Formats: sequence, C-alpha cells, structure tokens
Amino acid sequence: MTAALDPVSIIGVKRDGGQLTTAQIRAVVDGFTSGQVAPEQMSALAMAICWRGMVRREIADWTAAMIDSGVRLDLTELRRHGRSLPTVDKHSTGGVGDKVTLPLTPLIASYGVAVPQLSGRGLGHTGGTLDKLDAVPGFSAQLSPERMRSQLAQVGAVIAAASDELAPADRKLYALRDVTGTVASIPLIAASIMSKKIAEGTGALVLDVKVGSGAFMREYDDAAELAATMVELGSDAGVVTSALLTDMSSPLGRSAGNALEVAEALEVLAGGGPDDVVEVTLALAREMLAAVGLDGVDPAAHLSGGQAMDTWRAMIAAQGGDPAAALPVAAHREVITAADSGWLTELDALSVGLAAWELGAGRAVPGAAVSAGAGVQWHAAIGDRIVAGQPLFTLHADQPQRFDAAGAHLAGAVRIAPQRPPEAAGRILGAIGAAT
Repeated sequence: MTAALDPVSIIGVKRDGGQLTTAQIRAVVDGFTSGQVAPEQMSALAMAICWRGMVRREIADWTAAMIDSGVRLDLTELRRHGRSLPTVDKHSTGGVGDKVTLPLTPLIASYGVAVPQLSGRGLGHTGGTLDKLDAVPGFSAQLSPERMRSQLAQVGAVIAAASDELAPADRKLYALRDVTGTVASIPLIAASIMSKKIAEGTGALVLDVKVGSGAFMREYDDAAELAATMVELGSDAGVVTSALLTDMSSPLGRSAGNALEVAEALEVLAGGGPDDVVEVTLALAREMLAAVGLDGVDPAAHLSGGQAMDTWRAMIAAQGGDPAAALPVAAHREVITAADSGWLTELDALSVGLAAWELGAGRAVPGAAVSAGAGVQWHAAIGDRIVAGQPLFTLHADQPQRFDAAGAHLAGAVRIAPQRPPEAAGRILGAIGAAT
C-alpha cells in the first residue's frame, strides 16, 4: 500500500469530514478483505463514516468495491421451455413477524419468473428467513451457484444462503460493525444490502424498507433516505430497483417464531392468512411483477388458485425438504390474558420481538442455535375489541423457565384504551421509484 493510501491517512480524511477518493475506498476495502487493513483500523473508519457520513459518490464506490471483492453471479442465460426467464428479487430490512418472503417467492415464480432469493439468519429481535425455513424437515439452504441456477430454471424459486463468494468484504465488515456500534449508518447499511443483491445477479429488485419500533429505521424520513439511496445504487448498477416503505410499529401477522411463521405463510399460500401479511405480500408482488413487465397482473389469483402453493411445494422438495411433513412444536405453552376491557390501541413490535427472542426463537450471537418451535402468537390486532380475561398471547418455548422474561417484555407491549382508535391506513406507507 502506498503512503497516499495508508489506512491511517484514510481514517483521518473521514474523521475530519473529508471525502474519500475512489482509489482510497478501493484500497481500504481490498486491504481489509485480504487482511492488510487491521480490524481496529476498519472499526475506526466505520465509526468515522457513522459520524461524518458519505456523499452519494462515496457510497457508490464503497458498494462497487464490496461487490468486486467476490464473484457476481450471471443469471442472464436462465431458460425454461426455450424461453428466457426474467429475474427479480425482494429484500426486507427486517422486522418482527415478517414472513413475507416465504409466500412471496413462490407466488412470483408461479408467473414464470425466476426469483433468486438469497436470505440470511436472524440476530436479536428480528427473525431470519433461513431460520424459519430450517423448521421444515429436511430443507437445506446451502446451495452451490450451479445448483441454484438449475433450480431457478426448473422451479423458478430459490430461497438460499448467500455463497461465501458473494461480497466477502461485506460479510467480514458486517461482523465488525455488529460488535463496534456502527450498524446504524445509512451509507453502510445501503452498501451492505445492495452489494449482496447486485452481486447475486438479479435483473430487478424490490426493497421492503421497514419503519417503526421493530425496524432498524424508526423514523419515516430516515427510512425514506435509506430507500432512496438503495434505489439509486441499484439503478446505477443496471438493476431495475424500487422500494416500498412499510409499517413495523406493530408486528406483522399474528406470530413471531420460526415454525409458527412458516405455518402462517402456508395460510397465505392457501388463500387465507392475516390481512396485513396478505396486504404486504400482494403489494410487493405487484411491484415485482411490474418490474419484469407483467403490469396489471393480479397476484391474488395465484394464491386463491393454488399455483403459488404448488410452486412452494416444488421449491421445498427441490431443496431436500418435505412439504407434507408436520412442523416442529415447542414442548411448553403459556397463555397471557387481558387484564382490562377496551380497545387494543398499541402492540409494540420491538417488545414482541424481544419476547420471541427470550423464548428461544432468536439468537444473541451469530451461529448460536435457535428453537424451531419457540415464539409468540398474538390473538388480537390493533383496533380489536378486548374483553378482560380473554387470551392476548400464547407463548411457545422448549424450556418453561423462559416464560417469565418473555412475559416481562409483553407486559409493556400492549395498550388497551376505552376509546376505539382511528382505523389504520394499512401497512404501505410510501414508495420510491415504484413501477405500479
């Protein structure tokens, strides 16, 4: 490394509020990936970025450097019955009870579109899509790029772990950010998400950016800034990109936990399920279909008609799972009842997520085991009439000693008032670059 690209000098530039050059960004990302830049040096730079921010050009350069640290998949030659398959993916910034990827991926694939859904595992109060799918007996998320391409051509739907070859700089940097208090940075979040999504080779991408207590971005303006940044990064890379901003002030659906959420996703695939899960699934589906030229298609038809369920079963079977097998059930249950009568006016997403984590559905450190059957079900939604003594929550855990800690989180999650709250406007709060 030349003196001009010395990591200490690069840290100093950002610490003092300057802009990093393209060469400096490329050198420090490449150096960190190869081990030439020490973890403490990258930690200092990440903190300086959190403090000083990045301009649009810096974010694009940082994203490109992370993409180029690994391979970029080529999905342009996917074909079925002699016809080229368009590709589109969805990414959610994470929330509580967000099982939308599970019904959405086979739903889109049922229209003859390839969906290369590379997902992750949960950490803390937000659930991971791969943890949910691990609850399906036999399912494997570990696919080689060749097997993924083959499954996309045959089934159209893949939900798998990202290969170690995709954006390895991001994987290494994220682990560092997680333990140094530097996760909450819009430039670093945007570059982290988009480097992986661009590297996976999809032609179009729809982002679900969550807003509220259960999301990374609690304020709408911050979420909108993140969404706009990611849409610009995707568009600049030649990926048709748009974003929906969705409400995560209360948890999505009626359950948080791995097998519990798979069961709820199956309800949606069967044409039922909670109204808010269906709302978000269909809104994202319309956006994804429009992004590949299928404007005006009503995706609800393939939920009620069974085509999405057929594709789900084919996807699960292709990845070693048994779509007919019973889902795991936790060994113990406990019911929490309402202390008062009135109207449910608040159900805090963060508190519910923390309760599910306490019950064993989530992990505190990467790689830790999770319980497939653990989690929380809630039996009322905001705006519902509540009668004292009726069940509010059912807790599921393999160890009953976990109930007290989970119950403590839920004690402050609910507000019951004598007046009915105004009718909610729905989960979709806004859109950026939307095609529909």
